[in-house]
Amino acid sequence: MTSWSKRLNDSLKKSGWSKAELARRSGVGYDNLNKYLSGKVSQPRGDSLPRLAQALGVDALWLREGVGSKDSQSPPKRGRSRPKSGGYDNLTQLGGGGDVPANPDDAPLETVANPHTGADYLIRFTCPEFTSLCPVTGQPDFAHLVIDYLPGNLIVESKSLKLFLASWRNHAGFHEACTVAIANRVVEAAKPKWLRIGGYWYPRGGIPIDVFYQTATPPKGLWLPDQGVPPYRGRG
Repeated sequence: MTSWSKRLNDSLKKSGWSKAELARRSGVGYDNLNKYLSGKVSQPRGDSLPRLAQALGVDALWLREGVGSKDSQSPPKRGRSRPKSGGYDNLTQLGGGGDVPANPDDAPLETVANPHTGADYLIRFTCPEFTSLCPVTGQPDFAHLVIDYLPGNLIVESKSLKLFLASWRNHAGFHEACTVAIANRVVEAAKPKWLRIGGYWYPRGGIPIDVFYQTATPPKGLWLPDQGVPPYRGRG
């Protein structure tokens, strides 16, 4: 283990956080953080060092070289240096690296304040190239996901959603389990008034499977456009 990774491990242990929590607070990808902690990387990449030092409240030069004071010379900050309205200063994914978390459990799903809490309006996320793994064969499964939700006090930050969805690429689960689990994570994070998801899975073995889920009856008067994904027909 390199000396800098030992200082990183000691600082993480002192913080009492899990690795996933440090990744969330620093904006450093979980896979890269694992490599740093295990000593597989002699020097941190890009802006990982200042992000980790800032999150842990230690001096960046001390963390890298072991010289000078351990204590940070300035109070720990999170996100952007200038606070933004709507809680933007607390975001760890937007504006940071693009490392995909190793699995969905380690992927933070971040939110900001809804700018129009007095209006009922629909937000749609579309992911036409979603990928996961079959839990039996290990072969890749592909889907076109459409997520519609009526926000309450919070809206989902799109980059964190992108990385969260990408983290499923090595996750083994049946179509039904993956589709509903994604909906439940969005509900847990943003607490929308209403949500529906359409999981349009591409056929493998000759049978396409579409999975649909909603949290409740759609609110009266809410405009619900068609999700626009035709059922798979092949040459039929």
